[in-house]
Formats: sequence, structure tokens, C-alpha cells
Amino acid sequence: MEKVIVIGSGCAGWTAALYTARANLQPLVLAGQQPGGLLTTTSIVENYPGFPEGVDGYELMTRMQKQAERFGARASFGSVEAVDFSKRPFALTVDGEKVEAQTVIIATGASHRHLGVPGEDLLETKGVTYCATCDGALPVFRNQPLVVVGGGDSACEEALYLTRFGSEIHLVHRRDKLRASKIMAERALSSPKIKPIWDSAVTEVLDVKQDKVTGVKLKNLKTGAESALNCAGVFIAIGHTPNTEIFKGQIELDTNGFVIPKKGTMTNVPGVFVAGDCADHIYRQAVTAAGAGCAAAIDAERFLAAQNQ
Repeated sequence: MEKVIVIGSGCAGWTAALYTARANLQPLVLAGQQPGGLLTTTSIVENYPGFPEGVDGYELMTRMQKQAERFGARASFGSVEAVDFSKRPFALTVDGEKVEAQTVIIATGASHRHLGVPGEDLLETKGVTYCATCDGALPVFRNQPLVVVGGGDSACEEALYLTRFGSEIHLVHRRDKLRASKIMAERALSSPKIKPIWDSAVTEVLDVKQDKVTGVKLKNLKTGAESALNCAGVFIAIGHTPNTEIFKGQIELDTNGFVIPKKGTMTNVPGVFVAGDCADHIYRQAVTAAGAGCAAAIDAERFLAAQNQ
């Protein structure tokens, strides 16, 4: 019987593990299929406090793990296949085996939606990125033409942020007008650096042979015309999918699958808490995820203390 199980091993998960471990709760961290979370796919993190020169994403997550383990956190690289939150202790099926816990902290994060076009996956971290705030200031993108794919608020925010660094920002959208809120659309379209490309889709990211982004292939969805556009980076902003499929029917999710916190970090099931990108569709930053992990750990510790466990 575990006092605390943390599902997920990104910033939120390891911070939750650190705090619960320091509270002598000996948390078990279920790292899942992508140990370290999305941050491990980021070559350099420049906006996490305490690293003035930046830090490799994988290194940052490794440090967080070692720090939590120093105080008694334990890591298991099993994947959670099912959960039963109908009664306490909670039951989790991990790689076919049943594990029980008094409290659970969900920190499963979210996955970037991908375009699914040739070159996208092979050039990830080599010019293809899913976070302008994370990567936009990198030297490779400075004073270079850049492409943002998407038409919602996130895409507009990404494009506006990139105007600080890129020479021009091509905003590629499948429709003839943005889906973003009026104010965000107006801000984006009024920027002299942002050039919309309407009714178009990226069909390929170039150039795998050069092992870096050199441009994209485009297709006009109304005329069928194809073209190529030179750029040094492709920023894909078509949304996130929270990694919450296994929790459907167990806890309350919104229409997009994000966990809905109730009081603090507690879900609608007492004893089940949530932290990080699986509940955050607004900020989605490493530092906010870590802060939420801290809060969830404190909430879980107080919950157990109130029950004298």
C-alpha cells in the first residue's frame, strides 16, 4: 500500500515527488512511456529559473529526479493501464499488476498535436518546435524567416512572440480567417512582421537531408496549388491533447479532456489531485507545472494528515 502515487515524471510529477518525499511519504513515481515528459524533447531550456546559461531539457529532468530520489522518492517505469477511483484505497493497474494507494497525484501532462507530415518528426528540435516561448529566442531563429502553423489564440500568441526574434513570421492557416479571439487576431494581423497565408496547409517540412529546417511545402486547399516557402523554423500551434484517456469515467474532465481541479489541486474525487499540463491549457510552462506539483503535494500531505495516515 502506497501513501502517495505520482502518475507522470515531468516537472509537475517530480516536484510533487520532491515535496511528498520531504514530508516522509515515500512517493512512488510512475514514469510512464515518456520519462521526463515533453521537456526531454527540448534541446535547451532558457526560461527555467536558476539556469542563466540555459539547461538541456533531459538534464533538467534528470536533476529533478535525483533531487526527489535523494529524499526517498522511488521511480518505476511502468505504464498505468487503468485506474479505479471509486473507493479508497485507490487501485491502479500498472503493466498488468495491481497497485494500491491512499492518494494519487495525476501529472500525466499533455501531448502536442502534430501535423503528421513528412519531415516533421525527423526535424523536431532541429527547427521544428511546438513552443515559441521555449525555443523562439534560440540563435538559430534570430533574424530568420519563420513559419507558425495554426489559427487560434495560441498560434497568434506564438507569432507575436516570434516577431521579437524572426525577420518575418508566416502564419499558415487552413481557413480564410483566424479562429482566434478578436483581440488576438487583430494584434497578429496588425503586426508588420506577420504575414498570413490563408487557406493553406503545410504538406512537408524541409529538409531532412540537411538535417535542419530549410523551408516548408504548402498546398492551397481551395485551388490545389503547391508552393515552397523558405524558413529556418516551423512552430506548430494547433493545440494540445491532455494525456488523460485512462481517467475518463473516473474523474471529471472538461470537453477537451483536461482534468478539472475543484478545491486547490483536488479533483472531484477526494484524495486524487492534479498538477501540470493535463489540467492547464493556458500557461503550459515548466515553471508553472513545477509550481502546481508543489501545490498538489502539499494538498495531498494535508489530506493524509487530516485522516491521520
